[in-house]
Amino acid sequence: MAAYAGPVRTTTRLLAHPDFQVGVVRCRDDHTGWSAPEPATAYGLVLARRGAFRRVGRDGDAWVGSTVAYLTVPGEEERFAHPAGGDDCTSVHVSERLWRELFDDRPVPGTLHVDGRLDLAHRLLLRDVDDPDHAAAERLVRLLGRATAPAAVGAGPGRLLVERARAALHDDAPEAAGLLPLARALRVSPYRLSREFQARVGVPLTRYRNHLRVVRVLDRIEQGGVRLADLAGELGFADQAHLTRTVRAHLGHTPGELRRLLG
Repeated sequence: MAAYAGPVRTTTRLLAHPDFQVGVVRCRDDHTGWSAPEPATAYGLVLARRGAFRRVGRDGDAWVGSTVAYLTVPGEEERFAHPAGGDDCTSVHVSERLWRELFDDRPVPGTLHVDGRLDLAHRLLLRDVDDPDHAAAERLVRLLGRATAPAAVGAGPGRLLVERARAALHDDAPEAAGLLPLARALRVSPYRLSREFQARVGVPLTRYRNHLRVVRVLDRIEQGGVRLADLAGELGFADQAHLTRTVRAHLGHTPGELRRLLG
């Protein structure tokens, strides 16, 4: 489900089941322009693991990265651009039968916010590939159920403002150090920025920023060999206790528990 076919894109299948498939798509494209329109071929969910890209689908133009995922339906027209370079994604395809069993013909959003618990569910799914009938199937059903619960990113007036704010937060730009400097950099009132962000993303801007830091904590825990006190300072937490409280609030687990889950 990345933008271009050919040597810049590789797909590795992690597991195959009659009702679902999970794979890793690695794209090493650096095209800033849009690809030609192409129809989606499956019911599915795509979650970025590393990197970011832009996609046009039924919700319009959206930036896709660690905090934004998208759902596809067959025949939906998609276009992609990779102004930031390459990316790694998890691509989940499900059968029409399972899709209808899960959603009962209810409309699902095209793009959605990835919160901390959804991100953790994604990582744990990738560790259950040896048991597709039970462990992986249960993880997948819970993942898809959780994926449709958060608010859709949405289109309409104010969307560009939110996308610009999201990009500044993701890039850890200097102006993203607080609500007031970010609003000034975007030339809007703090009230409007705060209101638009929560309305379109589904969470307050501050919680979104903390989620980005929690994602980085998860990445470092998976890599291993990290001291939490050092990590707290590196990511801008007041101390290790502050990091622990934030991680527990977002994921329901302490960093120590996550080491056991992801180790």
